[in-house]
Amino acid sequence: MKIFEEVESQVRSYCRGWPTVFVKAKDATLHDEDGKSYIDFFAGAGTLNYGHNHPVLKQALIEYLTEDNIVHGLDMYTAAKGRFLDRFREIVLRPRGLDYKVQFPGPSGNNAVEAALKLARKITGRETVISFTNGFHGMTLGALAVTGNSMKRGGAGVPLNHAATMPYDGYLDGQTPDFLWLRSLLEDSGSGLDKPAAVIVETVQGEGGINVASKTWLRGLADLCTEHDILLIVDDIQMGCGRTGPFFSFESAGITPDIVTISKSLSGYGLPFALTLFKKDLDVWEPGEHNGTFRGFNPALVTAATALEHFWTDTKLAEDTLRKGELVDTRLRGIAAEHTDVGSDVRGSGMVQALAFDDPKIAAATRAEAFSRGLLVEGAGPEDEVVKLLPPLTTTDAQLHEGLDVLADSVRVAIKELS
Repeated sequence: MKIFEEVESQVRSYCRGWPTVFVKAKDATLHDEDGKSYIDFFAGAGTLNYGHNHPVLKQALIEYLTEDNIVHGLDMYTAAKGRFLDRFREIVLRPRGLDYKVQFPGPSGNNAVEAALKLARKITGRETVISFTNGFHGMTLGALAVTGNSMKRGGAGVPLNHAATMPYDGYLDGQTPDFLWLRSLLEDSGSGLDKPAAVIVETVQGEGGINVASKTWLRGLADLCTEHDILLIVDDIQMGCGRTGPFFSFESAGITPDIVTISKSLSGYGLPFALTLFKKDLDVWEPGEHNGTFRGFNPALVTAATALEHFWTDTKLAEDTLRKGELVDTRLRGIAAEHTDVGSDVRGSGMVQALAFDDPKIAAATRAEAFSRGLLVEGAGPEDEVVKLLPPLTTTDAQLHEGLDVLADSVRVAIKELS
């Protein structure tokens, strides 16, 4: 690993917790150069919902590339883009009654968020965007301004303005009725809060610690936005593409956001791809007003369209995701019940699940022990107090149990070593 230490920037992070060189991956398993295998409960931070190198997606990609089809096309019309738009409309949007326009903002989630924020401000003529405690929306300046984590915000190096933070669902432990504070500020001309252009929210806060907003809270937020003529942006970058069951994580709450950002598992293959979706009457962009060199990466369009055709023409994947989520939740509650003396909590929805500990050291030691035993799990939460599980949605029941057995042993060892 000498080459990485000598050449790569100190900013690298995941590799510090997983100090090995990975060479191959298939389904929910990775292999390093020493031949050791790892169960992947990380899935590229939610980018690989269908696992590594899914054979159907891989074949579609290989065929596309070997025929000298368009790879780079800016925002030109291409056959791959046309096919994706048709499949996305017919398989995702129309069955859900969503009449969204589709914008290709750039290759990653933060590109989608920046476009959403810019569009909301252009439409309303207002500057302030409401975000929530422990929210995470990306590392570029606009996205950082609506992100809660102080370490990430500190990296900006400049003031992060035109945003206001409100308590997320459960943040005040039920001591204050939902939206009392926000509603009071909006209705009081002396509050000092400029009328917002938009509210941006995650239905499940991933980086923030797997905090799940209730359906009632999300509906209340949507109603408040409508009442005060504020655009509602749902950041579905990590929780979309079926992570919580439905294709969009907001579906189960019965709300229709004005703007949606989606990325991560959109390509289905780990290829960079992001979209900003918005209601048709919000399409006020001038040609080229928001652009980028790598807007429509055609290989990603190919695998994305193929993934929609393979996984989303019926409800089987969504139903299986909810079933597997209950399996994982049950196992995690068993682990937590074994260690009530250290203060642990189970959180999650669908196939994003987590164990949170009062002592962040236990979470860190658990993740390290899991790696040594061949399991990849990520950290989350403001103090990194959460062990976060994002297995591919296609992970078999047997491999889920195998990984959870490893996790249970890792928690036991971590607590014993720290006691």
